[in-house]
Amino acid sequence: MTEASRTPNRPAPPPIPADVLVGAQQGDPEALAVLFEACFDDLYGLAVRMLSDHAQAQDVVQEVFLRLHKAAATLDPGRDPRPWLRTVTANLCRDYWRSFGAKVSRQGVSVDADTDTAPALPNGGPSPEAEVLDSRRNQRVQDAIDQLPEQLREVVVLRDYEDLPHEEIAGLVGATPAAVRKRYSRALSALGDLLKDVWP
Repeated sequence: MTEASRTPNRPAPPPIPADVLVGAQQGDPEALAVLFEACFDDLYGLAVRMLSDHAQAQDVVQEVFLRLHKAAATLDPGRDPRPWLRTVTANLCRDYWRSFGAKVSRQGVSVDADTDTAPALPNGGPSPEAEVLDSRRNQRVQDAIDQLPEQLREVVVLRDYEDLPHEEIAGLVGATPAAVRKRYSRALSALGDLLKDVWP
């Protein structure tokens, strides 16, 4: 995968107010709803990138928030819950990969095809022809990622789409940073072979 295909560094999300976390810890439905809204887009985007299936991604994120609701009393209002929620999301995606259903029903879907997550086109943006070419290129990249073995695919998604450092990815996937770097290097090499005609 080339630099042109990577998602640019995204600004850090705004901190979740402490009173929301305190309320969520106490099981307040309104606070839990605010927390859900604050985290949903990022978690859904992660699940879509990992699964290439919008319906399954929604199911995964719903399950993440069910687990959050059950574990709300253990929340630490002094810590951002998003890293933990990303870990739960990644784990549930891996469980889905290992399920029989994933083997028979997974289809490549570009996250850009989802109007709920696709960025709005600014005025003065690319021409319709350029958009079509870019969309096709993005779909080819997603299809190539879908062909990677599970361990390589998750590292690419977490590094290139979630913009996480190798050390944080290591914690998410249960490996050492060195192992993550090796997997990432292998993944890029494999993607380079699969996408020769996209980026010669």
